[in-house]
Amino acid sequence: MKLTEIMTKNPATCEPRTPLSEVAKMMCDNDCGEIPVVADRRSLKPVGVITDRDIACRAVAKNKNPLELTAADCMSGPCVTVSQDADVDAAARTLEEKRIRRVPVVDEEGRCVGIVSQADLSLRADPKLAADVVREVSRV
Repeated sequence: MKLTEIMTKNPATCEPRTPLSEVAKMMCDNDCGEIPVVADRRSLKPVGVITDRDIACRAVAKNKNPLELTAADCMSGPCVTVSQDADVDAAARTLEEKRIRRVPVVDEEGRCVGIVSQADLSLRADPKLAADVVREVSRV
């Protein structure tokens, strides 16, 4: 099964200079926990990701004012990606090896064209594969 069959296409993205409050609103509006951070809107080249946990741990828990921060202040990087030409098994291996729950999908020019998550695997791929990924990513 190809990754393009299960990934979320055209995910919301932000730039490093995007205000953190706007990133959080994107998460709410798109019902997601991660936003790829791209160099700029034209290139769509991922430079990192920002998760709801990044916001909680790098801003709120450190008593920083989220209204004064940008995506760059809280994002994780460098960005791990998978190719849109990859199959689902390859994406699953990337999630397991990097112990991440979501990964941006890029085209042949390196532009962010999608994102695949554990939820995508659970809903649209082999249930055993999804269970294996959850177990590997969650192990201590």
